[in-house]
Amino acid sequence: MAKKKTTATKTKTKAAPKTKKAAPKTGKKTARKSRATVVKSAKAPAGVKPKSVKKTPARHATAEDMAQRQREISVAEFFMKNRHLLGFDNPRKALLTTIKEGVDNSLDACEEAGILPDVKVSVSPCQEENRFLVTIEDNGPGIMKAQIPKIFAKLLYGSKFHRLKMSRGQQGIGISAAGMYGQVTTGKPISIVSKTSRNKPAHHYRLEIDTQKNEPRIIADQEIEWKVTSGTRVEIELEAKYHKGRQSVEEYLEQTAIANPHVAIEFLTPEGETLTYNRAAKELPVQAREIQPHPYGVELGVLIKMLHDTQARTLQSFLHSDFSRISTRVAKLICESAGVSERSRPSRIARQEADNLFKAINRTKLMNPPTDCLSPIGEELILAGLKKQIDADFYTAVTRPPAVYRGNPFQIEVGAAYGGSLPGDKLARVLRYANRVPLLYQQSACAITKSMVTTAWRNYALQQANGALPTGPLVIMVHMASVWVPFTSESKEAVAHYPEIIKEIKLALQESGRRLSLFVRRRKKAAESQRKKAYIQQYIPHIAIALREMLTLSDRQESTLVKQLTDVLERSRS
Repeated sequence: MAKKKTTATKTKTKAAPKTKKAAPKTGKKTARKSRATVVKSAKAPAGVKPKSVKKTPARHATAEDMAQRQREISVAEFFMKNRHLLGFDNPRKALLTTIKEGVDNSLDACEEAGILPDVKVSVSPCQEENRFLVTIEDNGPGIMKAQIPKIFAKLLYGSKFHRLKMSRGQQGIGISAAGMYGQVTTGKPISIVSKTSRNKPAHHYRLEIDTQKNEPRIIADQEIEWKVTSGTRVEIELEAKYHKGRQSVEEYLEQTAIANPHVAIEFLTPEGETLTYNRAAKELPVQAREIQPHPYGVELGVLIKMLHDTQARTLQSFLHSDFSRISTRVAKLICESAGVSERSRPSRIARQEADNLFKAINRTKLMNPPTDCLSPIGEELILAGLKKQIDADFYTAVTRPPAVYRGNPFQIEVGAAYGGSLPGDKLARVLRYANRVPLLYQQSACAITKSMVTTAWRNYALQQANGALPTGPLVIMVHMASVWVPFTSESKEAVAHYPEIIKEIKLALQESGRRLSLFVRRRKKAAESQRKKAYIQQYIPHIAIALREMLTLSDRQESTLVKQLTDVLERSRS
């Protein structure tokens, strides 16, 4: 064993350079490694491959380290990083979303103030490539000066979130998110001019969003002259792409004009062309009224919060005043069923008592919520909107009675246009609306599309492949009006698949399908009759010639016979 060790040592000594002695196994290896580390930090000569060094493993974090990294996340910062949730996932869609949010705000403000809306939309190309200046101007009531910064430069700020009333906007995100997108992509602030009265000056703001605090940062604030009675103008420069056709700005404005026939829209395209959508009705929609929440739509946690926040002094008065469809008599019955005194103070209701109260509410039979909080389009105006924008031979409209999902009232309307200049060899075109707002994206994820696909259109004289839309010269418009539309995401592009909603949509589609089938079958019958009539008319002269030869008739008698046979054919086919 000793010889083997000596031999191994000699071999290593021979392999080493002659001028240096073999290094011992211990002691100097560590020093050599440290020198290699120092050498690596210096710049290696050209052509020489640096030696590989083992990386020091990262130190695991402690609870103290993790605690130091914790901080509050601003909602503006969150949506800036996840802007696709709001509909700003690509430049093409960002342009449409920006215009959509601005126009929706303008229409809501005008209708609430009782003003027939006149909306001007302009998309102007900037000097930089793929940059556009979007301008939206309306003749609405204007905005108070103190509210302008928060409305346009603070996310989740608005007047519609806590109201149970039909409106286009719901979340208080849209227009401020559009300004934030413009700020992120171009570095330019959003510009707002608003005037509330003829005798008052217009206020001009240039704003940015402090994304870490979700607060407005005022760049400019001044009073200017603006020759309008009242209104608001918004300018946003953003990175975008403009195109025509499906899912374009033109399609959005056209569909907006169909569902809002009382609106006049003027659109200035980047090419300098002006498109005008005239109003087809001079009456505003019926003003929707705000209602209290329905007990069936309130969950236990929300009920506990309402008990603590209410101004009512007794539990009975709380149930009567803070909910819809609960009278004082019904409130007393609910308290008795829950085993709680109706004179109890709401803020002192314990959690178990609140749970009993919640169960008692759901056991009690209550009326559906009131429907004056909705403002449906109406069958006449649906027909007017379709006739104004779509060239067809047949039009029909159906408005369903109000229904309820999760305690929220909603109403479904359907309009259909058939024939005319519509292409007959393509799938039917579906126009989806929620509170009069067109939904152009995520069609396959929407409850409206699912209802269309699962309706048996073959029963209504239309062709349909399995799992597809019907084929033919057909446009179907479906509108959902509700105090709270259950969108699938913050971008508000698709309606969630609630069974109650799908049921009502299918019932409305089936009613419009029955009316459409009568027209289609009559037209097919008339076309078949005309074909047979033309076929017989070809042989009437030959019949007259044969009769003239058989009965030796004159030419005058032959022409009279042809006329009589033609009259008989006309009467028989009619």
